[in-house]
Amino acid sequence: MSISSKAWRWLAFDTSTDVLSLAVAHGNQVWTQTLPGGAQASSGLIPAVLAMLAEADMPLSGLDAIVFGRGPGSFTGLRTACAVAQGLAFGADVPVLPVDTLLAVAEEARFVQSEQGLCLTDLTVLALLDARMDEVYSAAYRWQGAAGQAQGGWQDVASLQVSAPEKIQMPVGARVLQAGNAFAAYGDRLPQGERCVALPSAAALVRLAPALWAQGQAVPADQAMPLYIRDKVANTTAEREAMKAQAANAKAAAQA
Repeated sequence: MSISSKAWRWLAFDTSTDVLSLAVAHGNQVWTQTLPGGAQASSGLIPAVLAMLAEADMPLSGLDAIVFGRGPGSFTGLRTACAVAQGLAFGADVPVLPVDTLLAVAEEARFVQSEQGLCLTDLTVLALLDARMDEVYSAAYRWQGAAGQAQGGWQDVASLQVSAPEKIQMPVGARVLQAGNAFAAYGDRLPQGERCVALPSAAALVRLAPALWAQGQAVPADQAMPLYIRDKVANTTAEREAMKAQAANAKAAAQA
């Protein structure tokens, strides 16, 4: 069976922003849910995941992988996503599939454009997420695919970085779309141009998952690690203990 024809079974979630986004997919059927994120994600993610899997009648052990937004984003949110992905994957003996959150922003923007019937030919997306502390996470991607069709793939144009809004450079492209959640806070300080509000949704993670799987991006549970691109490169002792506790709770839930 080819990658494109397989009826994939995914659990996907992103907690990198103030929104908790969840999705469960079996083939073309996708269940989605959006809940408050931030501090509430640490306590609400596991119950919401188990409820959605039950609604879809899909056991954790039957998943192809657990897909999660690895960052950049909120440190607390990324730790929550990684700990829960690790625990659930260990308990169910399935791999994890980490996805860059800015790539998910680009995919969400592409999907919105496609749903609106807009042309995707030569589309370049400059993904922008509010990094707080007067900075913005950014990366640029170019869509390679037929106009108006979902078949295609993403090519990196500009690598992940964090900077002041004024330092962000527009990528070269026939059509460049800025997408993300940074416009309300930094609108006048960002480059001028076409804009689209978009978040790294779990549905976007599901759409990205087959191509990333084909590229060999799925890894064992213990490699579910956050992507920090600020100076912070390690968790404190308290943060490591919190991650261990969350992972243990998720593993117990997966085995229950």
